[in-house]
Amino acid sequence: MSEPSRMIRIDAGTLRMGSTDFYADEGPIHERFVDAFDIDEHPVTNEQFARFVEDTGYVTVAERELDPADFPGADPADLVPGSLVFSPTDGPVDLGDWRQWWRWGPGASWRRPFGDGSSIDGLERHPVVQVSFEDASAYAAWAARRLPTEAEWEFAARGGLVGARFAWGDDERPGGELQANHWQGAFPYRNTGAAGWVGTSPVGTFPANGYGLFDCTGNVWEWTSDYFTPRHNPPSLTAVDAESRPNLLAATSAEPGSRIPRRVLKGGSHLCAPEYCLRYRPAARSPQADDSATTHIGFRCARSV
Repeated sequence: MSEPSRMIRIDAGTLRMGSTDFYADEGPIHERFVDAFDIDEHPVTNEQFARFVEDTGYVTVAERELDPADFPGADPADLVPGSLVFSPTDGPVDLGDWRQWWRWGPGASWRRPFGDGSSIDGLERHPVVQVSFEDASAYAAWAARRLPTEAEWEFAARGGLVGARFAWGDDERPGGELQANHWQGAFPYRNTGAAGWVGTSPVGTFPANGYGLFDCTGNVWEWTSDYFTPRHNPPSLTAVDAESRPNLLAATSAEPGSRIPRRVLKGGSHLCAPEYCLRYRPAARSPQADDSATTHIGFRCARSV
C-alpha cells in the first residue's frame, strides 16, 4: 500500500496574496509573511487514502448514516448515505443555476465517487474525492501532518512567481500546451478531456510548478484550514481579540440560515471552465461547508517546520 506523499520544503518568505483581475473574493491584494513549511508534492491519492482507512477503520462523512432529526420534513426513504455528484447536462443551460448539473448521489463516497455502481478501480493514482473537511483533517492527523492555511497553499502554488495569473506564468497555454486539468469544451454538457482525461487525472499528469508541486491548480479543489470570508482581511474582524476570533470567523463563514462553517477551497478543478469558473489559478478561492463532499474536492497536507 502507498505511503503518504513526499513533501517539499517551502522556505519562509513574503507572499503577494490575492488578485483584483477576476473575482471579488480574491481581493484585496496584500502582503503576508509565511513561515517555512512542508507541503505534499501532490494531492492525496485514492491509494493513499485507502491505506489510511485500512489502518484506522475510519468512516467518511459521506458513508455515515443520516439522522432524520437533522432533516425535518424529509422522506426517511431519501435519508441514505451519499454525497453530491456532477452530472453533465444534455445541452446548453443557464449557468446561473448550479443545481442543473449537481445531484444527490445515493451511495456516493470516496470508494464510489459517482454513487452505487461506480468504483475507484484503476484510479489508484488519481486524487481522492468525496472527502469532507473532517475527512481530510483525519487523514492529515494520521499522517502526522495538517491541512495548509490558505496563505501557505497560495504561496506554494505560485511556485516562486510573484503576481502571475497562473501557477506557471501569465500565458494560459505557453507554446499552446495545456498546463492543468480543467474543463475542455462547452460547460456543463460537452467535455472533450484534458490530456485525454475526462474527470480527474493521475497526479503528475501535468507539469510541476516552480517548487516541484503537481496539480496545484486544476484536477481537484483542495481544502485549507482557513474559514471563508468574502474578502481577505475583513475590516470588521481585525479588532477582535485572538481568543474570540476563531469562533466569530466560524460563525460568519456559514451561509445565511446555516450553522455549518465554511472553509476556503483552493486551486479549481477538472470542472472549471473559463466561461463559468476561471479558478484554476493560485489566487482563486471558493467557500465550502465543512460537511460537504463532492466529485471534485480533494486535499493535500502540510507540516510545520
